[in-house]
Amino acid sequence: MENSDWCEQIKFHLWILDLDVALYSEKPTAITEASSDEEKSYYKHWDHSNRLGLTFMRMNIVGNIKTTLTKTENAKELLKLVDESSQTADKSLTGTLMGTLTTMKRDGSRTMHKHVIEMTNIAARLKSLGMEVE
Repeated sequence: MENSDWCEQIKFHLWILDLDVALYSEKPTAITEASSDEEKSYYKHWDHSNRLGLTFMRMNIVGNIKTTLTKTENAKELLKLVDESSQTADKSLTGTLMGTLTTMKRDGSRTMHKHVIEMTNIAARLKSLGMEVE
């Protein structure tokens, strides 16, 4: 799944579950005795959204991306880190796929049809990464 699709699905799921407030707003100031009931309620809602949002995202991050991320306790930051990490991975994958596509030769170990299908599949993967191949 492409990273932008993953991010959109995460945002959608958290929105449906009413856990997206931590993605769109900064952490509120800590509550004190002087805090109003409204401030206390908002802080609890934001904290709940943040904790469950973090858990949901961590459960759905692919292992090879998860191991490269710095630790954070903020759902908004984690989403940003995943997006940045995936963009770097996408650039690397694009380079690898272009290299494979431009240097691949039919070696006789498979039919011409299978060779063309493999080239078409690589071109489709490049297109999903934002690079159009004629």
